[in-house]
Amino acid sequence: MSATVNIIGSGFSSLAASCYLAKAGYTVQIFEKNSTIGGRARQLKKDGFTFDIGPTWYWMPDVFERFFSDFDKKPSDYYTLEKLNPAYSVYFGKNDFITIEDTLAKIKTAFENEEPESSEKLQKFIDEAKSNYDIAIKDLVYNPGLSPLELVTPATIKKLNQFFSTIKKDVRKAFKNERLVKILEFPVLFLGAKPSDTPSFYSFMNYADFGLGTFHPKKGMYQVILAMEKLAKELGVEIHTDAPVDHIIVEDGKAKGLVVNGKEHYSDVVLSGADYHHTETLLEKENRQYSERYWSNKTFAPSSLLFYVGFDKPLKNVNHHTLFFDVDFDTHAEAIYDDPKWPENPLFYASFPSKTDEASAPEGKEAGIFLIPLAPGIEDSEALRETYFEKIITRFENLTTQNVKNHVIFKESFCVNDFINDYNSYKGNAYGMANTLLQTAFLRPKLKSKKVKNLFFTGQLTVPGPGVPPSLISGKLVSELVTKYHS
Repeated sequence: MSATVNIIGSGFSSLAASCYLAKAGYTVQIFEKNSTIGGRARQLKKDGFTFDIGPTWYWMPDVFERFFSDFDKKPSDYYTLEKLNPAYSVYFGKNDFITIEDTLAKIKTAFENEEPESSEKLQKFIDEAKSNYDIAIKDLVYNPGLSPLELVTPATIKKLNQFFSTIKKDVRKAFKNERLVKILEFPVLFLGAKPSDTPSFYSFMNYADFGLGTFHPKKGMYQVILAMEKLAKELGVEIHTDAPVDHIIVEDGKAKGLVVNGKEHYSDVVLSGADYHHTETLLEKENRQYSERYWSNKTFAPSSLLFYVGFDKPLKNVNHHTLFFDVDFDTHAEAIYDDPKWPENPLFYASFPSKTDEASAPEGKEAGIFLIPLAPGIEDSEALRETYFEKIITRFENLTTQNVKNHVIFKESFCVNDFINDYNSYKGNAYGMANTLLQTAFLRPKLKSKKVKNLFFTGQLTVPGPGVPPSLISGKLVSELVTKYHS
């Protein structure tokens, strides 16, 4: 009889781990507290509109290809991928924006138009970023974070200085134009920290942006979840929804199973892809690895205020992905990381998937997703949500020179309280733990419990870190540890 694994949660990392473990011969069950799978990557359907509730950016296609190829599959076996052109646009003022297109050659032209002689600097910067990408994504991030020696390779020794400088320093050394600086600092926001706190080595995100490009799965990011679900089921994984976990069963220092909706489900291994802090609250105190003080001292990635809006007309002067950097970034960043509070004038991001994907909205209408990054743990109320919708939609109208307020059919919101209620997210964070120097690789919470045998963790609070591609990798890493250390 094969060994059994019970998995908490059904996000990207859990689904990835379930596939690898099932392939390795384990009998795998997933327990998801919500009524649909996907964790943060769920879907909202309303009045003929379809929205991705969570991730909307598809970057690093090679990581997805590597995942599916591990099962002799391809992404195209499950969903259709389209490279976006333009990838995105960035607003700096009224009718004032820079468009990032789908090749580095076109992006260099846009930079040159903005700042003479910047295209050559950009090429040099992206060459270095590609070198970092080749080292990081093809090698380093596939290490389980057990030892600092994982970071020591001939390639990383040559780049040691990049772990002690920052993205902000590097970008500003090469570029003087503030608009170009903001565009180059933008990708590291996916890592959950300020550019001034993000090691230079993470410039590989700029290669992901300008070198590889931005993609969109037809019918949305949720198609990736459905693909992984199909693969998991083909491999024999059993998935239970509406199945919140009450407690992790521990006997004689070993994880023995889960209590779900009051019922015991025994297994040889327990793996959690749910929020790491929350998972430890499912254990008795003596079995927890990390104290409340540990978590409170960590730098968490932002939370978000999100709006899912149905418009009764197509919108103009926007692309599938549109960033609004018309206010001071540093002031907003201070309100997230240094003095947590609601930002007076927030930067925001908007996605209009119906610009690319007819499945997102009824004909003649537009689906819009608006996101404001926020400090985790701050007050969240309907009144605050309304205030901030009014703020950004007023700016949106002015910047894009169109009337939209009177064309809103409906809007749904999602914020700190929802991240806590729906995902048991620590302080309502949206992206996990930030990738700062002191929270990189072996310095992140461990994939394998130090206190309880046969208890493992995966997801964006552990290695490699925040984001969808790292979550796929995290699922692979933890499955390898399970097969190595399960006793």
